[in-house]
Amino acid sequence: MGVLEGKKILLGITAGIAAYKTASLVRLFVKSGAEVKVIMTPAAKDFITPLTLSTLSKNEVVSSFTEDDENAVWNNHVELGLWADFMLIAPATANTMAKMAGGTSNNLLLATYLSAKCPVYFAPAMDLDMYQHPATKKSLDTLQSYGNILIPAESGELASGLKGEGRMAEPENIVAFIENRLSIDLPLRGKKILISAGPTYEAIDPVRFIGNHSSGKMGYEIAKQALALGAEVILVSGPTGLALEAKELTIIRVTTAQQMFEAMNSHFENADILIAAAAVADYRPKTVAAQKMKKKDTSLQIELEPTIDILATLGKQKTHQKLIGFALETNNELEHAKGKLERKNLDFIVLNSLNDKGAGFKSDTNKITIVSKEAIKTFELKSKTEVAKDILKEVISLMHE
Repeated sequence: MGVLEGKKILLGITAGIAAYKTASLVRLFVKSGAEVKVIMTPAAKDFITPLTLSTLSKNEVVSSFTEDDENAVWNNHVELGLWADFMLIAPATANTMAKMAGGTSNNLLLATYLSAKCPVYFAPAMDLDMYQHPATKKSLDTLQSYGNILIPAESGELASGLKGEGRMAEPENIVAFIENRLSIDLPLRGKKILISAGPTYEAIDPVRFIGNHSSGKMGYEIAKQALALGAEVILVSGPTGLALEAKELTIIRVTTAQQMFEAMNSHFENADILIAAAAVADYRPKTVAAQKMKKKDTSLQIELEPTIDILATLGKQKTHQKLIGFALETNNELEHAKGKLERKNLDFIVLNSLNDKGAGFKSDTNKITIVSKEAIKTFELKSKTEVAKDILKEVISLMHE
């Protein structure tokens, strides 16, 4: 998962020959997992068609406040600006940059730019002499003084036949520039997070096991959001049907509590943060039958023994690491959570109650209370994506203490 995964990108296209490159640019953004909406100046349609861009982006392309048809609806520039995580104007012509710098608002793109609350990137494109003109340099300086982010023009063959600076950066270079810029500001950049997820299965015989109903969704969502915040993630996963891929992700798949402990223990020393979201079986059969046990008319007794307490064991080894645990309770929730917080040497514990509708195993929502020695924070029922973000916000706060 890259830094553009899930980002909402507003691409503004102006009337320059480099507009033809925006088809590749949109494709690269979409391939990176971003959602793209395109605004064109009316004159930009002479260089690339809205149909091409809407097909690639899978969103309607807009170019005016109302489209020219009998069912015309208002294209709200304020809503477009609020929707985006960032805006990119590429190509940014000398004409458009001058208007941006001067606050002119005579088309939808410019009105959206002036309304945008998100970061704005711009990639100039024009002929060599235009790029070097003092008026253009003044526009560049003014836009950067507003906080807009310049993606420098590149040198090469220009549409006029001249060679020199003024060529819009290649789509691959624009994407790399933005990814690098976003990565710099990621709060978990350079941090190693060890996360456990899913259930563990403890064998009774080659067919049967003791387990639980954990789907692993919460742990996987925490891993996904941690990656988006720049972390290097090691995910130790019990048996689940979930998948996750990213450059900075290592998944170690295990079955039993002992295997999960061994995997986590081997990576614990180098971890900055450990988040134990797995639902680890508390007991396992003392002996495991070598063959499938046949059903009999008499009752069956299985002697159980405790599994290793992974979090308590690692809590004793804790040096610099921040430890976060989970507690799923059915009664005396806060009392039990506080007890685990102390016994296992945790920095905070995420409490779930099965008494809360929409919380617990298998669902796509969760309702949590974060319990630390200093405070108790209760959150509303949310999607597990949003819950993961809340948990990681608390982790980030810990890292700055």
